[in-house]
Formats: sequence, C-alpha cells, structure tokens
Amino acid sequence: MLDELLGRAELKARIAELEDERDALAGRLEGESERRAEAARARQEAEAEVNRLEDRITELEDRVERLSGDDDSLDFRGTEDLRGDRLREVLSRLDSLSTDAEGALTAAVSDDRSLPAAADSAFGGRAPLVRRAAPCVALTDDAGVVSVALSPPRQPDDFDRWSDGFDLDPAWFHPTETTAVALVRGDLFALGRYEGGDLEFVEGFESDVKSAHSKGGFSQARFERIREGQIDDHLDRCREALDEFLDGDADLVVLGERTVLGEFRDRAALTATVDASGDPETALTEASREFWTTRLYRL
Repeated sequence: MLDELLGRAELKARIAELEDERDALAGRLEGESERRAEAARARQEAEAEVNRLEDRITELEDRVERLSGDDDSLDFRGTEDLRGDRLREVLSRLDSLSTDAEGALTAAVSDDRSLPAAADSAFGGRAPLVRRAAPCVALTDDAGVVSVALSPPRQPDDFDRWSDGFDLDPAWFHPTETTAVALVRGDLFALGRYEGGDLEFVEGFESDVKSAHSKGGFSQARFERIREGQIDDHLDRCREALDEFLDGDADLVVLGERTVLGEFRDRAALTATVDASGDPETALTEASREFWTTRLYRL
C-alpha cells in the first residue's frame, strides 16, 4: 500500500520490464555473436574449398592439354576389380612370364605426369592409357604378349625396369603378417590384424555422437560445439585403443572418413577413404575388402 501511495509500485514494475528487456537483448547479442563466428568460419571453409577446386580445375585443364593429341577412340580393352583368389591367380600368371634378360618391363607410375621414357616407348600409341590408369604399375613385354596396368592398394615409388620377368612385390597387393587395419569414423572404431592372410577382428566400439542438426542461430552453434566435443572424445578413445594394441613393428593401415583420417596419419603407414557401414566387425570386414582390391586395366 505504501509503495502505491508513493508511486514506487509503478516504478518497480517498469524496472522489472526493463530488466526483462535487458536480458532479452543480452541473449540476442550472444546469439548474434555466435552467428557471426559461424559465418566467418563458413566463409573461410568456402574460400578454402574454392581454392582447392581451382587447383583441381587447373590440374585437369593441364591434363586435357597434354592428352589433346590422343585418339578419341583410344580406350581400355577392359577393366576388372581383383581380390582374393582371383587376384592371386592373375598375379601368379604374370609372375610366371619368363623372357630374355631384358624382355619384360615393369614401370611404377605415380601420376599422369611421370610416365618414364621406357614405358612411353614400350607402350607406344597406347601410352596415354597408362597415364589414364595412373597411379598404377604398368607391365608389358618386347613381343607385346602382355599389356596391362595394375592399380594396387599400395602404390610403390616410381621406377621402370627391364628384366627377364615382371617385378611385382606381393606387399603392394596383399597384407603382410605385420599388417593391422583400423576403421575410424566419427562415431565408430574397429581394429583387426591379419593371420595367415585372413583378417582377425581384435576390438571395436561405437560412441554416442549427436547426428546432424537442422536448426540455425545460437542453438545450432551450441549443438555443433557439443557434437565436436563428442567426436574429439571418440577419437581420443580410438588413439588409446591403437596405442594399447600396436607395437613398433606394426604395419598400420587406417581406413575411414576423410574428415578424421588426418588425426591418424602420424600413426599409420597408409590411410585411405572407404565407405563402410554396419557394426564394427562388419564394417571393418567391408572396409578391408574394399581397400585390398586391385584394379586391372587391359591396355
């Protein structure tokens, strides 16, 4: 009653309204700050992607220019994906070829710009197909009986060599007794090793990571922070699992999502992007099968 008589009740109500308005404006300010930060990050990522695509366009334009003189009708006589028994059979056939001292050429070609002169001469008019198949190991003989390229899981360093047979290292195509393979996604991990050429599942787990979020603004930014933290925790678990299992002699191949592979390049002899789904053991089997596949090009 006294507040009403003195006019303080109306002032207190006004103060409460202003405090509510202040709190609302503070919330909007925080949301705008989050949105600006998110927009700046998105702009940086977009600029990086534009630069990457421009570099790729330049690379492809250079390739088109180099191949512009090729016969448009030139094409592979066929291609085939080799794995398992079929891969072993084809490699055995190639290993069985025997010629004079310098009758068989083996050439490792890392990209379409590095075709050695020996391969260019030996394949003649079909040399552009070797460039197209790169990275690959190209094989031919001086009689033209064999003319193929193989794209193995492990591409060797560039070399070219004439010999009395083809120079093929089984480790380019198959896991060794020291090979371990890990599958890493943002929410899944699986680890296995090879025993007698067969994949043995060691361990695996899945982590609770929030899925994609469609809302925008402050809620979106907070959601992304939570999700990124969950992924970081999951990757820490993956690294711990690898450290517990691996020794200094392990030949580690890490497969998985492009976005997380960079976290494991310091531990891995080789990394590769694969598309594998299912529970950890099923996904690891699928990913390993995809990775240990060799593409055969008939030139």
